[in-house]
Amino acid sequence: MSKIVSRIKRYALHPMVLIRTMVAVLIDSRAGHVLLDKAYIKIKWWTRFGISEKLDLANPQGFNQKIQWLKLYDRREVYTTMVDKYEVKKYVADQIGKQYIVPTLGIFDTFDEIDFDSFPNQFVMKCTHDSGGLVICRDKSKLDYEKARTKINKSLKCEYFYRGREWPYKNVKPRIIIEKYMEDSHNESKGLRDYKFYCFDGEPKFLYISEGLEDHSTASISFVKLDWNFAPFKRSDYRAFDELPTKPEGFDEMLVVCRKLSRGIPFLRCDLYEVNGNIYFSELTFSPCDGLMPFDPPESNLEIGKLLQLPNHSGGDITNIYLPAYCLGGGVAA
Repeated sequence: MSKIVSRIKRYALHPMVLIRTMVAVLIDSRAGHVLLDKAYIKIKWWTRFGISEKLDLANPQGFNQKIQWLKLYDRREVYTTMVDKYEVKKYVADQIGKQYIVPTLGIFDTFDEIDFDSFPNQFVMKCTHDSGGLVICRDKSKLDYEKARTKINKSLKCEYFYRGREWPYKNVKPRIIIEKYMEDSHNESKGLRDYKFYCFDGEPKFLYISEGLEDHSTASISFVKLDWNFAPFKRSDYRAFDELPTKPEGFDEMLVVCRKLSRGIPFLRCDLYEVNGNIYFSELTFSPCDGLMPFDPPESNLEIGKLLQLPNHSGGDITNIYLPAYCLGGGVAA
């Protein structure tokens, strides 16, 4: 109740915030599907930043603005495979080896066709095309199947592309993937720790560590430099770690993996796990936080943006941008 009262007070004091919120809800509904991608991206940007920061697609500077540019103009077919949580496994195995792949236990089109008796007592279930459609089963006897069904079916219906116009997701087939449950003996109580590397043209520059993402209220996220010290910026929407977790045993191996997976791509976030000393692939992301990352302090967005070099263009009409050959083909540049 206190959150509702606080929100009402905020809207009363800042009516434009209410208007922007209502527009954001509208364009993310089915009514917003009629918008062309560029129009949607411009409106979405305004709903987040208002008039305090104009989206300049002709000459983007900050990291978030450059991600918006890439969403519109860097659209290689292989990106669809790279964000599909099932199809990406073969792609990654071909790049770095199958020893990094979390075993798949099953792939299904609907929840009702799943025979849970055929699976082990512990497993992970998620959708192949979105973010958030995740069910972690640590004990089948305690799993709330109806709650899981509701969550998964809601995710299957989610047309994820329209919620941010991240082009790679547009043609991913919504399916359910069930994977082997993984647990790190060094961190059993809080689940797997994610290591998310920000890679620029094949070179990881920094990462963030996340933990406990099943519950936003208790989750922790911190940006970290490659020398394993806290970065001078953080996410304003998550609690930071009080102390920097221990550096992974296979950190150098992680860097090698990230360089291979991100080679020839202007920006790619490579997500990895370390489980009992072994490195595992998690997922690939082209537009973290939909290119609307709430950096704190905000000016760090500009500094990070300097790391992202967009493909050369004339600087004129954005509709006539020249893209290098590697942005037009179906594969990753050698």
